[in-house]
Amino acid sequence: MNEDQPLAIDKLSNRFGVRDILFAVKDTTFITSLLYYFGVLTLMPGYTPFGELIFKIPNLVVRKLYVERLKEMALPNVDVLEESNRVIRIFYQTGDLQPLCNFMEETYFALFNNRDLRWANELTIKTAFLSLLFNDTFYIMDSEKALRLEYSDLTMIVRPDMRRFQLQDMLLEFKYVSLGKNKLTCEKVRAMSMTELKNLAPVQTALSESKTKLTGYRQTLNKVYGAKLRLRVYSVVAIGFDKLVWVEL
Repeated sequence: MNEDQPLAIDKLSNRFGVRDILFAVKDTTFITSLLYYFGVLTLMPGYTPFGELIFKIPNLVVRKLYVERLKEMALPNVDVLEESNRVIRIFYQTGDLQPLCNFMEETYFALFNNRDLRWANELTIKTAFLSLLFNDTFYIMDSEKALRLEYSDLTMIVRPDMRRFQLQDMLLEFKYVSLGKNKLTCEKVRAMSMTELKNLAPVQTALSESKTKLTGYRQTLNKVYGAKLRLRVYSVVAIGFDKLVWVEL
């Protein structure tokens, strides 16, 4: 899902017999080759600086398959899935991000444990939100929309045939604040109010960086789409896997 660091392998596997499927080592080369032959990864022109083959998700239809699978893995319970749909609808219609952030903290973040924190970054948070918010019926979805040769984290533009409904255009930028690097603990963060969280120095820095980028992105989108755009712009900062702080610009 990470377009900044595309999947790369030395060579494609050229056989997939029953024995291979059952017993072969399922390393990156094997899985990448399998997904390529199934058509859910595509081979890009050119190579990495190390001569590796480069792969990417071919289109939004296939990206949707990946996103839906992530959501199914994370939310196997029907009741929880229904609750996720409820808070998502609130966000689509009103632009209120807090119910979705509450759901994310209470449900999605509960899937991660302390060992996962060392792998966490902005991509982790973006992917979590993308797996919930992806909706290509209502929106033109783009997780890395090119804006003046830079990239916004998540852009959701209402489709022309859906503009008659009460839907908002969305632009979101995600930041991640590590607990360990900033001498914070889960217990301390969970006990803090939203005002206290927003006043933390690393959170202030993240929000400021995000605001600078979003201001430019918004100007570009307004020029492209004009007066029909009902754009809501958000900066979202994750503090570990414990709290989400957000600001609408």
